[in-house]
Amino acid sequence: MTVRTGPTGPPRTPAGSGPTRVLVADDQAMVRGSFRVLVDHTPGLTAVGEAADGAEAVELARREQPDVVLMDIRMPGLDGIEATRRICADSATSGVRVLILTTFDLDEYVYAALRAGAAGFLLKDTPPSEVLSAISVIAAGDSLLAPSVTRRLIAEFARRPEPGRPSARSLDGVTDRELEVLTLIARGLSNTELAEHLHLSIATVKTHIGRLLAKLRARDRAQLVIVAYETGLAGAHRPGW
Repeated sequence: MTVRTGPTGPPRTPAGSGPTRVLVADDQAMVRGSFRVLVDHTPGLTAVGEAADGAEAVELARREQPDVVLMDIRMPGLDGIEATRRICADSATSGVRVLILTTFDLDEYVYAALRAGAAGFLLKDTPPSEVLSAISVIAAGDSLLAPSVTRRLIAEFARRPEPGRPSARSLDGVTDRELEVLTLIARGLSNTELAEHLHLSIATVKTHIGRLLAKLRARDRAQLVIVAYETGLAGAHRPGW
């Protein structure tokens, strides 16, 4: 993880040299408190603050420079989507990773949150052990798109496409094999499932994903899913796929 120093906060701790710093943003005090207790009682993690709304989350992210923000979507005033956008777009907090917490069945804005720069999302009823694992994944610089949840997200937005939306990025230069990988990523397949489906090694799958990230100027796996939606590839069905 890159060490970054925000103008209003302390230098970030390099991965492996100290505890992962976590900021919890949720408008419900009980939820915030529960996550804080979970984080503070886990070796290798430490909570650096709580935010009751999006504006406070942005302010604390700048001041505390956490590694990960656990971000609720529905909050009064500034919601989690706009807070995520501001955190990810601000050079002072560009190294802060945002993990969206959502009820999903009620929240219709997960896609928008990913487009805003979130590194992934979890359901609020996720078991504590999986929440802790997700924090580690996000802090390590990876995205978290659990296949089972991603498939539900895909199904939801497939029913409500955005007509006439222009492609934000071109797929020029992407090979047929890379298009296969991108399509399957958008359908929620993990690296292991990709390898099995395409009869490739895990190392080869990772190579293809790395090339996709570079060619499409995507920050992580979550952003690849967004590209697949924006270009219409997520809805594509090719023989044998």
